[in-house]
Amino acid sequence: MILGALGPTEIILILAIVLLLFGGKKIPELMKGLGKGVREFKDASKGEEKPADSEENK
Repeated sequence: MILGALGPTEIILILAIVLLLFGGKKIPELMKGLGKGVREFKDASKGEEKPADSEENK
């Protein structure tokens, strides 16, 4: 199924199920992890390496 084929009702239903499964406090942590993963993937695909003293180690 393609994401473009989903209507607003289906998207709202999926979001409600995710909210029920993970709870409101866990969702920001999940989004942070997802964003971090996407950023690392983009950096790796560009061939860039992180410096040893990045913001995450502080």
